[in-house]
Amino acid sequence: MTKDAGGGRGAGVEEEGQGWGNASLFHKPFLFSHFPYTGPSMEPKRNHPLFGGAFSITLPPGALDVSDFRPVPDNQEVFCHRGTEQSLIVELLELQAHVQGEAAARYHFEALGGVQGSGDEQVEAVQPLSLQNLSLRACRDAWVLCGRQRMAKENENEKDVMLHLALFRLPQYGTDLLLTFNEPTPGNTTRPGHGHESGQNHPPWTMVDFERLVTTLTLVDPSIFGPR
Repeated sequence: MTKDAGGGRGAGVEEEGQGWGNASLFHKPFLFSHFPYTGPSMEPKRNHPLFGGAFSITLPPGALDVSDFRPVPDNQEVFCHRGTEQSLIVELLELQAHVQGEAAARYHFEALGGVQGSGDEQVEAVQPLSLQNLSLRACRDAWVLCGRQRMAKENENEKDVMLHLALFRLPQYGTDLLLTFNEPTPGNTTRPGHGHESGQNHPPWTMVDFERLVTTLTLVDPSIFGPR
């Protein structure tokens, strides 16, 4: 089920302390400067199945399943916002056992940039996640990284993208699970609703939504990894 870190990838945001500064998810405050909290939004989609029901997660409001309108690799679940260019990806990858700790998060961040053809990458912050606050009990080690990459989609100019990456390490299953949350930085977006519905009734996702994604990701059926 899993693929190497270089295969089948997609790629994403910093107001100081907004939604995270006092949270216990991190071992210390994690800073974000371009993704302010905008207040309560519509009801999230709770217990949304991923990978045929092997995982579940609480999706943010206004999330569209990208597989409904274009092919998505088998090792990915991809969602986009209805009215902005924000997107999120849950990805099952081969365990990169040669890198540990913070270096593993940086490795996957750099791999994303390589696949997307990013010529400019910058890590803003990296830190461990508190395992006791995760629903993914099988996780042995978890890290979150905030960074900036410059990349271009097909037939589009390059854009600066803020990328939040949560890495969940599952060595007992030979898997690195990657959750990426990204959006173009201010001044690098097209009009709201480009390619989808108008964003008027769908507020942008916030760091509260990202925290919910990270903490609600759950392994339901370990058989997805095959016999052990």
